[in-house]
Amino acid sequence: MQLGYVSAILPDRSLEEVMKSAQTIGYDCVEVMCWPTGGSERRYAGVTHIDVDTLDDRRVAEIHQLVAETGVSISGLGYYPNPLSPNEEEAHVARSHFRKVMAAAQRLGIQQVNTFIGRHPKQTIDEQWGTVLEVWRPIVKEAEDRGLRIGIENCPMLFSKDEWPGGKNLFICPQVWRRLFNDIQSPSLGMNYDPSHLIWTFIDPVPPIYEFKEKMFHVHAKDARVDRDRLQEVGILNLDWHTPKLPGMGDCNWGAFFGALSDIKYTGPVCVEVEDRAYEGSLEDRKRSLVQSYRFLSQFVVKG
Repeated sequence: MQLGYVSAILPDRSLEEVMKSAQTIGYDCVEVMCWPTGGSERRYAGVTHIDVDTLDDRRVAEIHQLVAETGVSISGLGYYPNPLSPNEEEAHVARSHFRKVMAAAQRLGIQQVNTFIGRHPKQTIDEQWGTVLEVWRPIVKEAEDRGLRIGIENCPMLFSKDEWPGGKNLFICPQVWRRLFNDIQSPSLGMNYDPSHLIWTFIDPVPPIYEFKEKMFHVHAKDARVDRDRLQEVGILNLDWHTPKLPGMGDCNWGAFFGALSDIKYTGPVCVEVEDRAYEGSLEDRKRSLVQSYRFLSQFVVKG
């Protein structure tokens, strides 16, 4: 396994600075964010460390040189919009830009791209399943043709009022994963597996690792803490009783998690995704979060 981090936590740093920070701390890789330029209102979104719209031969060569100089690889290109948005313009931008990200990955010689399936938040999963297949079958076929793997993250995207009640990503649980992989059978479609989202949806993140071992393309290392006192007051239908935390500072059993990954002989990237507000006060705090996470996770992943 290779330890890495998601570049979204350093939105104001260049790709060069991101990769050199990883090198300094000891990380093996970085998942690089590739949103359209112009920013986004959503927290941790809109980060562009590789602009796929302006990626020319010169920039490709510079990125390859940066990887060679730092010894830090790019674990995948990341872009996490809502391709199934009921807003047709938003959905169109999400789908078309993701195709640009796939083209950029192929051009850079990077096999992995990570994203969300998306969701219409006011429809049931059954009601929109036909749209899921209509939208994603051709995208997955394009990934196959390009020799790429798509890792779908299992985040429900249910954190704010505009995402209520269904969230903006329906790839949320084993039942849905099973259904998707059955209906779109492809070696190019798999998971970007994040245990934190299973913690707060009260699903043990360890058993699915064994069932979906062939689909474990990429892993995010993020923790989550459930506030039981708050939950007792407001119940599960409220949105403010769980908190993203750095690995080791929430409720995830990381020993069991890495034990399962080693059991299935997972040898891919495990990238820290920092969304812990306790470490957002300054650039130094954000960099400190990456050091803290690296030190914690290093006990489970031994180099060499």
